[in-house]
Amino acid sequence: MTRVAIYARFSSQMQRDASIEDQMRLCRERAEREGWTIVEAYSDRAVSGASMLRPGLQALFNATQEGRVDLILAEALDRLSRDQADIAAIFKRLSFAGVGIMTLTEGEISELHVGLKGTMNQLFLKDLAEKLGAVFAGGWSLDAPVAATAMATTSSGVSGPTANLLRGNE
Repeated sequence: MTRVAIYARFSSQMQRDASIEDQMRLCRERAEREGWTIVEAYSDRAVSGASMLRPGLQALFNATQEGRVDLILAEALDRLSRDQADIAAIFKRLSFAGVGIMTLTEGEISELHVGLKGTMNQLFLKDLAEKLGAVFAGGWSLDAPVAATAMATTSSGVSGPTANLLRGNE
């Protein structure tokens, strides 16, 4: 019997609580198809994946250290962390405890996933920080519409009315 702990997270007040329930439901469906036993479920609401100081994540670590869990199941690797060094440390810690990581998006997580996805997630954080920095530099306060616009932009930049709005030209 594989004992599974589900972990779900969303990062911003602009997202909805249903995001956690959606992630949990999808993970429960996968565990059921695989014949795994869900023994724990943890979540963190409106907390950045760039921080390890999350109550749900810390409780998950405690469960793995106590030997109550064989496998962590999450929607995607970035639910555990978007920080490259942190995801490597999480993987190492769980591997040492004999606990695997499975995600709905990437499948069974290996060192290759940690290296590649960790790098991609770190670049996402860097890009987001640059965009939010531009918003603050323009004299904006960070309200939901401005933050949503900043986060929705791509690394290639923004053009048109949105770009003018972010630059303070409109």
